[in-house]
Formats: sequence, C-alpha cells, structure tokens
Amino acid sequence: METLVFHYTQGQRRLATQPRLVGVVSSGNLEVLVHSTEPGTGCEIHVSTAAEGFGAIWQAVMNDFQERWQLADVRIAINDMGATPAVVRLRLDQAIETCLEPET
Repeated sequence: METLVFHYTQGQRRLATQPRLVGVVSSGNLEVLVHSTEPGTGCEIHVSTAAEGFGAIWQAVMNDFQERWQLADVRIAINDMGATPAVVRLRLDQAIETCLEPET
C-alpha cells in the first residue's frame, strides 16, 4: 500500500455537509469519503492505494480535480484498489456533487 497526501490552499468553495461516502473498494474501484473541516485548513486529499509508483499520475488527477472544484476547508480520503484515472475523476465528482445536494 502507498499513501499519498495532497494539500491545496487556494480554493474558495466550502462544503457545509455531513461526511459523505461514494463508491465501494473492490477490484478496480475505489471509495471516496468527504467531510468538512475547520475554516482555513484548505483542501487536503489522502490517498491509500494498492497500486504503488503512480504518484505523478495521482498528482495530475488531483490537480485537475482541485482546479475544477476549487474546494476549501474539506478533507477527502480515497481508498483505492487500482482504479483508472477516469474512474478516480468520476468518483471524486460524484462525491462532491452529493455534497452539493440538499441534505434530507
């Protein structure tokens, strides 16, 4: 297992939400857990992946994600079992979209 941490401080979009979980860890997939943090903490993404040696690809996908969403004061945990970059992007977008939906 490899653990990667990405931290971004330039985002402006805050998510006022309870923790949300999207996806399931299984062969070739991943889960994403999103929760709000204290003001001023930026966006922190923790990746635990079974596919070692792909840090540069993860960095590119996380940079693209943060550029599109501009998140602030949020922590994202990703548990990966070898998902492709396209699946990572899809799950991340799904997770943030669920945070933007009204809570019931």
